Amino acid sequence: MSPSDRRRVKTEQLDPAIVVAAYRSGFFPMAESRTGPIAWYSPDPRAVIPLDAFNIPRTVRRARARSECTVTINTAFPQVIAACAGRPEGTWISSEIVDVYTALHRQGIAHSVETWLSGRLAGGLYGVSIGGAFFGESMFSRESNMSKFALMHLVERLVSRGFLLLDTQIVNDHMRQFGAVEIPRQDYLAQLGKAISARVTFLE
Repeated sequence: MSPSDRRRVKTEQLDPAIVVAAYRSGFFPMAESRTGPIAWYSPDPRAVIPLDAFNIPRTVRRARARSECTVTINTAFPQVIAACAGRPEGTWISSEIVDVYTALHRQGIAHSVETWLSGRLAGGLYGVSIGGAFFGESMFSRESNMSKFALMHLVERLVSRGFLLLDTQIVNDHMRQFGAVEIPRQDYLAQLGKAISARVTFLE
């Protein structure tokens, strides 16, 4: 990211209303470390997964068909975000981030998808839903493919409910295999404006 893509704010400004307003404007918060200050990001280009081009690798599809895992929605949000924060790549999920997204979850704005094996939480993801846009934040696996199965379930849900945008923020090789692409910020903002105006809901 270039310096123009980041704006630092004081930690005490991180509250649910400001976070929602930031998403609506194309920004999202990240901590600089688990105990560090918060900065706002708006990458250019921006990574998204086009919902009509979501790709499931053949090996993952076969593994899902064989798996005995179960998938749930919003049954273990605190555990999911804690597991994401505990990953080596999760250093940006500070206690302030955990607190504000947990508050957003209580408000019905942040959601989790969980995968379970024999009653044990084996993987999952969490993100934010506004209108017809879903902003993916982080995922984790304790067993092979469990976060991938959660992503598959998420996309199925978004498509069935008429969502228009799945924002993955920053692209990496893991997300590319599912069809993630980078688009210019201007195009992203145009898609964002249309998506957040859509009258669809993540929950019943």
